[in-house]
Amino acid sequence: MAISEETEQFQGLASAIQKAKDLNDQVLFSHIKKIQGTNPLSFYQAGRERYAGERFFWEDPAKEITITGLGNVKALKAAANAERYREVEKSWIKLQETAVKTGVTEVEATGPLLFGGFSFDYESNSTLLWNQFGDNLFYIPAFMLSIVGKQAYLTTNLLCSPDDSEKLFRDMINEREAFLFESLDGAALCGLNSLVKQREARPEEWKRTVTEAVEEIKTTDLDKIVLARELRLTFERSIDSGKVLEQLIAEQPLSYIFSLEAGGDCFVGATPERLIKKQGNEVFSTCLAGSMGRGKDEHEDVILGNELLQDQKNLQEHQYVVSMISNAFDAVCEKVLVPDGPRLMKNRHIQHLYTPIRGVAKEGITILQFVENLHPTPAMGGLPKEKAVIRIREMEGLERGFYAGPLGWMDTYGNGEFAVGIRSALIQDNEASLFAGCGVVEDSTAVAEYRETGIKFNPMLSALGGNLNE
Repeated sequence: MAISEETEQFQGLASAIQKAKDLNDQVLFSHIKKIQGTNPLSFYQAGRERYAGERFFWEDPAKEITITGLGNVKALKAAANAERYREVEKSWIKLQETAVKTGVTEVEATGPLLFGGFSFDYESNSTLLWNQFGDNLFYIPAFMLSIVGKQAYLTTNLLCSPDDSEKLFRDMINEREAFLFESLDGAALCGLNSLVKQREARPEEWKRTVTEAVEEIKTTDLDKIVLARELRLTFERSIDSGKVLEQLIAEQPLSYIFSLEAGGDCFVGATPERLIKKQGNEVFSTCLAGSMGRGKDEHEDVILGNELLQDQKNLQEHQYVVSMISNAFDAVCEKVLVPDGPRLMKNRHIQHLYTPIRGVAKEGITILQFVENLHPTPAMGGLPKEKAVIRIREMEGLERGFYAGPLGWMDTYGNGEFAVGIRSALIQDNEASLFAGCGVVEDSTAVAEYRETGIKFNPMLSALGGNLNE
């Protein structure tokens, strides 16, 4: 006779607690069930108070997968060194080895899932700006809503210890689920929040740095360096990240929409750039480099797009990225497919040169191995890779933190996706730091690169309610 879903869930819970006693170690328990369609943003807002500082949101451009997490049952953090990818992977594998799952299994982006990211540069000197995140941060949520295709799934995660009580956990599950579904109906977004101040960080100094970089490129083996700058906004009251997400979803439908909370801070953005997606043994990456603003009307937009497709500076910058990513794929893939040339990706405020790359991963290659091999691409760092990162550290005058770093998710079935954390902002109470960068090559000019970064601020400026750059 078939057992009920609730019985299966609590039998699984009892099994996880017993396993924890037997192993004298913590054991992860997860229950996954299908639910009726629920608005992911309402789910996110439902945890605004109870799970403040422990929420995340993810939506891919194709709207194939949307994930929202509330609470933090287990955080994984690695030391800030070259082993950070392998340390996170090792901890994640260890948790999976003893994990107990019940309910609907084998569905991508459901069940125990790890969400988080890495900083751009683990050797960068830290400041107070990113102290809540550190160099890397991943966590497993207590509750997770996954929209996969058109089906919604709710995952409940618990970390069981040897001395835990089954009754305590049963009561916890019932209480949390009651809270969750009761609160969804009343999950509201905050209203209008007035901008008080908008200030660029050292714009003239940044322009001088670009000029110095151009001279260095002309006289050394440095081919390209990506330099970023910061824009700081101050608002009348605390910024509601849910409201920012709502704006980004409406205004940037072709981008990855994301947020990751840590303590009182939130990293949020709408990035057009996929680093790596893995579904089974199939892998996908995006070469995105070379950009230009959108036209004021369709005719001007076509002219600008054609100009971008023929601009040698942007084509060279784009080819650097294509070559690097295709070479990285060759090392860990059985087969790699690269289109003959770029096409245009048009977002609301900016258009890019875009080349998708596909491959079939070799047996046993994980998504974090791809992340390690690919980050940073020439679109975020430069060429040669190691020298460019060192010079960014020395020249830029900005602590990037998670800006331009890999951010995403991985499940226990070998699937996952990471995007590059650009077109983004770090929200801290009523203030937000926005970040934008540009690729500096031999024929770059400080004026043009300054204008380009100004355009790249616009997606976040629009979502936050700041003053857009022309």
